[in-house]
Amino acid sequence: MTDDVLFLTGDQVSRLLGLDAAIASQRAAFTALGADAADLPGKIMHPSRFDDSVVFAYVSRLSADTGAVAKIGSVNPGNAASGLPTVHAVITVLDPVTGRLAAVMDGTAITTLRTAAASAVAFDALAGPGSADLALLGSGTQALAHARAVARVRELKSVRLWSPTARHRSRAAGELSAELGLAVEAVGTAEEAVTGASLVAACTLSTTPVVQGEWLAPGCTVVSVGSFEPGRREVDEDVLLRAASVVVDDPATAAEHAGPVVHALREGALAPEDLVGLGAVLTGQSFPRSGPGDIVYYNSVGLGIQDAAAAWAVVEAAGKAGR
Repeated sequence: MTDDVLFLTGDQVSRLLGLDAAIASQRAAFTALGADAADLPGKIMHPSRFDDSVVFAYVSRLSADTGAVAKIGSVNPGNAASGLPTVHAVITVLDPVTGRLAAVMDGTAITTLRTAAASAVAFDALAGPGSADLALLGSGTQALAHARAVARVRELKSVRLWSPTARHRSRAAGELSAELGLAVEAVGTAEEAVTGASLVAACTLSTTPVVQGEWLAPGCTVVSVGSFEPGRREVDEDVLLRAASVVVDDPATAAEHAGPVVHALREGALAPEDLVGLGAVLTGQSFPRSGPGDIVYYNSVGLGIQDAAAAWAVVEAAGKAGR
């Protein structure tokens, strides 16, 4: 290792990459993807034979001005019971010209920020202009991050939060109420949270659907970030069937990894050409809504390009801060 390599902890990453900068980085990532201007090799998601953890690895490059970025980490669902993030990772950043190691940073903070920020970009692009009532499914790190990020792109009027454990949802609701300056209601069922909501954010690791299509209000936008591998399905098939558009972070990746999408493709309820990339929406190649009553579903499994964009935003911020 050389003396000029930048090493950043999770706290340092969080201080350097604010929500607005994180959202801007994700908008740039998906715009580059939609313009076919980024390098995005296939991701690796490998379930462990020993427990319910999943190891993952991403490599990508956002642009000629930014070097390759690699992330390796693990998803450990059991961490949620202990109040720990379910995702832990490390990110390495390479110089765009020489390929030398430029930075090593905590990947957990990056993953939390970029995932929520990307969902905010999706809501901003896909939801109707009057959408302001959020149903939040989950009470962990990612769920709270989503509420904060969505509040940056929508002036929320209400938030209803559900997760399976009463004390967890009460704690999360209290924390968000104080942060967002509006009443966040902890509710007893997922149906109660979703019914009537114009924005639905599913941030769980559930292997069985927690969102039913029959609950969805006309015009609502559903975002799912926990269905990142074939065995995880936060939403049922009716959500996809009711959706005017099924939008994904990357169609080829989603067809292999996104649980609800994999299931719908296998059952013949969805065809590969039905999948719309978020980048195509941001670059004006696709228009997911034909009217205000359309339901739109967005499934995110996570892409390396998101980490690349966020990591380079952190490197640039560190440079400005004199690190």
